[in-house]
Amino acid sequence: MSLERKTRAYVAAVEGGAVADDLATFYHPDAVQYEFPNRLIPRGIQRDLAAILESAERGSKLMERQIYDIHTLTEVGDRVILEYTWTGYPRTPVGTVRPGEAMRARICQVIEYEDGLIIRQRNYDCFEPF
Repeated sequence: MSLERKTRAYVAAVEGGAVADDLATFYHPDAVQYEFPNRLIPRGIQRDLAAILESAERGSKLMERQIYDIHTLTEVGDRVILEYTWTGYPRTPVGTVRPGEAMRARICQVIEYEDGLIIRQRNYDCFEPF
């Protein structure tokens, strides 16, 4: 399977609320995710696989629904670069966003693969004011 197809399958799984083993199947055991400073994580964060899965679990409890509208997907060697608009509908208030209302971010994500699994992931999230 091409990395583009793997990445699209990964994004669809995340959009569908995948957590635990359903999400872990996309990641290398030594995976590292870097989320650079943004409105939700002002200091940024580095996560290993356990923390990635824990964050996904917390996110699934916070968000009623998420939509990932991919604008570009570029595959270069073992790397995939995505640009997309994320729309989330929180279950509880987030800033000025009330439950059921949309919050949005423009995101660039760089995913590196090893042995067909995500080994490194860098997220650059630009949230609209909330």
